[in-house]
Amino acid sequence: MPPAVVVCLAAVCAFLPPSPPRPEPASPPRVLGVHPDRKLDEAFARYAGRPGSGPAGAGHWTGGDSTYSVPTPAGELWIFSDTFLGTLRPDGSRSPAEADGGTTPFVNNSFVLWNRHGPRTVTGRDRAGRPASVVAGPGRDEWYWARAGVPDGKGFSVVYARYARTGPGPLDVAWRGNALARFGPGLPGRPRSLTPLPSSAGIVWGAWLERQGGRTYVYGTERLASGGNRLHLARVEGSDLRRPWRYRTSGGGWSAREARSAPLCGPGGAALLTSDELSVVRHGHWYALVTQRADVPFSAETRLAWSRSPAGPFGAARTVYTAPESGAAGTYRNGNVIAYNPHEHVELGRRGELVVSYNVNSLEPGDVVRWAGIYRPRFFRVVLGG
Repeated sequence: MPPAVVVCLAAVCAFLPPSPPRPEPASPPRVLGVHPDRKLDEAFARYAGRPGSGPAGAGHWTGGDSTYSVPTPAGELWIFSDTFLGTLRPDGSRSPAEADGGTTPFVNNSFVLWNRHGPRTVTGRDRAGRPASVVAGPGRDEWYWARAGVPDGKGFSVVYARYARTGPGPLDVAWRGNALARFGPGLPGRPRSLTPLPSSAGIVWGAWLERQGGRTYVYGTERLASGGNRLHLARVEGSDLRRPWRYRTSGGGWSAREARSAPLCGPGGAALLTSDELSVVRHGHWYALVTQRADVPFSAETRLAWSRSPAGPFGAARTVYTAPESGAAGTYRNGNVIAYNPHEHVELGRRGELVVSYNVNSLEPGDVVRWAGIYRPRFFRVVLGG
């Protein structure tokens, strides 16, 4: 093509209107189907039941809750809070925990690193060389439970919530503060640092971490005396959670003061009611909130709500899955068995799909000794469309 024609075409193109932007969908994705992920369920069941012996057996994961995950260069890292270790009996039971007179080691947080070599349990060690929590509590009666984690350079970071016991019952605990544990590359061991995080407003931060647009959004939950939690949001420029935080306010702005953090809204401007752990993940033009139904105590329902923004407002939450293990009519035929704290595992899902975990436990502590298989994560997949 002669140069003059090229110049002429360029001049014409300069005056052409830009192509119209692709219209954003007016409605959030639809749920086309939901089904249990038996493959993931069975993988953890097999690993929990793998026989162990001697020192290696004492540090072997046989069950845990929280069940966050983060991809790392060393493999898929599964993040757990309360964790049973040791070896299961042939009948599927376990010995009681050491603190209850048995032989089962029990720690308040652990990892399972899963890569091409298979799964491997990661715990800390006490002075006698016995399994201990990866992140040790500051005192005998205080401990750290895990929250969400994110990649951090060649390593990763995890938010932890510090708790203390307030009575003899399994639910007699109180939150005391938040902290950030940072881990280096390779096989995770002790954190290379443990940094206090904002904790002055009664908000348990780290229920979810979402990186978007050069920022990290930090979701936190505020426990209500009437049950359920109100959801709060903070953000950090970049990916280092040790940098200054700013908090979403009631006016829709961002403040440097944690005391000005306001609950995020649902339909009609009312404050959202959520579970303690959850997820808020971007899918196309929409953000998917995965939460347990919170207006019914120990509900087995996982709900899904959508928003255009990480800060909401979120639309009506719809039940997408009911845990079959829970309640007197569930698979264990046990009214004490509960399901709780669902959230998404982004790195495991395909396009147009959510992979969600939830925890199963019992309000009667002896149940998870007699039937060890109760206390393991379960998974399901949500298929989305247009």
